[in-house]
Amino acid sequence: MSVAAYIKDFVSLFYPDLCVGCNTFLYDHEQLICSYCWYNLPVTNFHRDSENASAKQLWGRVKLKNVASYLYFGKGSNVQQILHHLKYFSKPKIGLMLGEEYGKMLSRTDFNTAEIIVPVPLHPKKMKTRGYNQSAYFGEGMSTSMNIPMIIDNLIRHTLAESQTTKKRYERYENMRTIFKVKQPEVFADKHILLVDDVLTTGATIEACAQQLLEIPGVKVSVATLAYTK
Repeated sequence: MSVAAYIKDFVSLFYPDLCVGCNTFLYDHEQLICSYCWYNLPVTNFHRDSENASAKQLWGRVKLKNVASYLYFGKGSNVQQILHHLKYFSKPKIGLMLGEEYGKMLSRTDFNTAEIIVPVPLHPKKMKTRGYNQSAYFGEGMSTSMNIPMIIDNLIRHTLAESQTTKKRYERYENMRTIFKVKQPEVFADKHILLVDDVLTTGATIEACAQQLLEIPGVKVSVATLAYTK
């Protein structure tokens, strides 16, 4: 056993690695999420049904080619704990891992006709505070397994929106609809864009981003989110 391995084992006696989903001890072969949580993730399989709940959430609001979400999100669930660690506890690798798994699923569907992956952007102030964009890490994982390039700096958030947490659907849309812009529209022209985000709730953020993208000639937009709020 190497010196580094000895040190790791010694440190783990006092600071053991715990699953971000259920808070149990992780075995050596496990990373961040234990095997039990992995095998019991509440997968939606929305990518197999064009009339899924995520798609219906956005019907009549914005024209989208495909819409799907990877996991069901419920309050107090393991998925909520996993996403909480992804967003607020400096564990962006969770996004990479889940993105790679979801990308494998989507690569066998019409989603794989996308030519560019674009994550929903954070405002620079929030980016500076958090240090990373969790949706970009989710997108990076998908990019790896789907072999589709990701562009992170062309769709930008130029206004810091008020918190969405307590707002109703219309208030969220009004809060979001003017805060995104595309810096170089010609980069996206005539492309099929896969727009990715962490959680689909009311859909106001996705709607606002997609509307900006669809103003570009020839653009088609599909949407994939890490989770869908039941």
